[in-house]
Amino acid sequence: MPNPGAGIGHQISNWIAGYWFAKQFGLQFAHVPFSSDSWELFLGFGEDELTVEGLLTNGYKKVKLPLFDENNPVAFDLQKRIIQSYSGQKVVFVAEQNQFYQDQFGVITDIQQKFYASKARKNEQLQFATDYFNIAIHIRRGDIVLGLENQNSNLQFRWQDNSYFEKVLTQFIANAKTSKPIAIYLFSQGNKKDFPEFEKFSNLHFCINWTAHDSFLHMVFSDVLITSKSSFSYKPALLSKGIKICPKDFWHGYPKEEDWILVDENGMFEKNGYNLMIN
Repeated sequence: MPNPGAGIGHQISNWIAGYWFAKQFGLQFAHVPFSSDSWELFLGFGEDELTVEGLLTNGYKKVKLPLFDENNPVAFDLQKRIIQSYSGQKVVFVAEQNQFYQDQFGVITDIQQKFYASKARKNEQLQFATDYFNIAIHIRRGDIVLGLENQNSNLQFRWQDNSYFEKVLTQFIANAKTSKPIAIYLFSQGNKKDFPEFEKFSNLHFCINWTAHDSFLHMVFSDVLITSKSSFSYKPALLSKGIKICPKDFWHGYPKEEDWILVDENGMFEKNGYNLMIN
């Protein structure tokens, strides 16, 4: 169940958790719309799904499940017993806000099908040129800049210097073999002057303070997405069919697939000498 007060990355996390645990408990999933109508349309996750509102209108009773540790067998079994105690009744079970599901990638196939089939895809336009190999970089700033100033430990953990992203980008370009010219799109907040390390790269486009929808969309459709420690780029990575380069030290998991490349805190690829052959 999406949390109306949370950012879109966290809302998607909550939605994914509800979708995932419905399957784990053998339940039919019921959709709760995202807090913004524009995001509801943009993502398309609720298309062709039952809705909680519709079920409640038809006489179902809402029962809230308590927060639980997915890795604790006792806590997991308790959820099952709560659900089983309502067997035969018309009940909608609602996961607690911010119910954590670590891996998130367990639903990739389903959410990709929903996203790419969404009605919103019909009228969208990308600024990417199709004859270029397009790299998107998300550098989270905004609130974590304030977090550094206020010594907020949670936000401090999310901070990554420009040098980290510059090193990741340099390594990728050095190892990538593509017949297309490379174009780089840097998504962040602030001003161009905040990112002097990237001025040396050719065909660089600063996408500073773009709308959240446009940034999210271009990250999904990039040929390569370099993510930050942020749900706002992790979620496009789940939807992306391109190459994803991600910080290894993150609170959500990554699938063990060739199109997911993990990077350590120093910006070094996990696989030394990684050689990328790109069509």
